[in-house]
Amino acid sequence: MPDKPSDRAAASGVETRLKSLLQLALDGNAAAYASFLEVFSGYLRGMLRRRLRFYEDDVEDVLQEVLFALHNGLHTYRNQVPLTAWAAAIVRHKVADFLRARAHREALHDPIEDEMELFATCETESLDARRDIDRLLERLPERQRAPIEHVRLHGMSVSETAKLTGLSESAVKVGVHRGIKALSCLIRG
Repeated sequence: MPDKPSDRAAASGVETRLKSLLQLALDGNAAAYASFLEVFSGYLRGMLRRRLRFYEDDVEDVLQEVLFALHNGLHTYRNQVPLTAWAAAIVRHKVADFLRARAHREALHDPIEDEMELFATCETESLDARRDIDRLLERLPERQRAPIEHVRLHGMSVSETAKLTGLSESAVKVGVHRGIKALSCLIRG
């Protein structure tokens, strides 16, 4: 509610302008309805920015919801009631709907801070696994170890590995196969 006489006069001027545009719009004037929506959108945007100051990115979405509700509810508007008060009630309901839906969505998500220990564990486990694989690979002969490292661990092709190691492509394939079989035996003990 406006505090100063100048604020009250400005609010009264907005109310008068909006009511006259709305009346013309209700009488079928499409240009007046477009003007009404433009002026009223500015007024409502300011109202929503104050109410949703922590959710600035959502103001336009809520504004669209309010305008849609206003358009669909024009038949409920009574000329004796201030238009801005009628709109404020719709804004209150749409803001409450937005906040309720947001709270519901946020309740479905666990805060990421709770999961930091999980990520640390995964990284440690990954490093441990890599160390274990390196130890096992050290126990293989070069003709098996090199093909496995290049093809399976580094993602190189068989032909690239053959050029790099000096082995034939079939020797690389055999080395991978026999090396994996040997690793399997080493793991089983």
